[in-house]
Amino acid sequence: MKSAKGQMHEKKAANGGKKKVRFELAAEPGSQVYVAGTFNNWDAAKNPLKDNPDSGHFKAILSLPEGTHEYKFIVNGVWFSDPKCQDWVPDGCGAMNSVLKV
Repeated sequence: MKSAKGQMHEKKAANGGKKKVRFELAAEPGSQVYVAGTFNNWDAAKNPLKDNPDSGHFKAILSLPEGTHEYKFIVNGVWFSDPKCQDWVPDGCGAMNSVLKV
């Protein structure tokens, strides 16, 4: 499998203190890719990223409340920290969570 490469971008939203955040990840075309974190109770199936027609460039835009959130990407059932994220914290299981400040 190709290594996962991701990133996140923020944009202000006019919906009660929430901001639109774009999550992006490069993975094998046709993969099942999701983002999970403190913002969705670590639900590994709630927020899928969509592939730009079989390009391997997956993205999703979520409205997140202001604050600090931890997250990971899930690619074909395997959890990954965001390799492009600059801020990580231990996840309590020997790996790292990516940290996002909205």
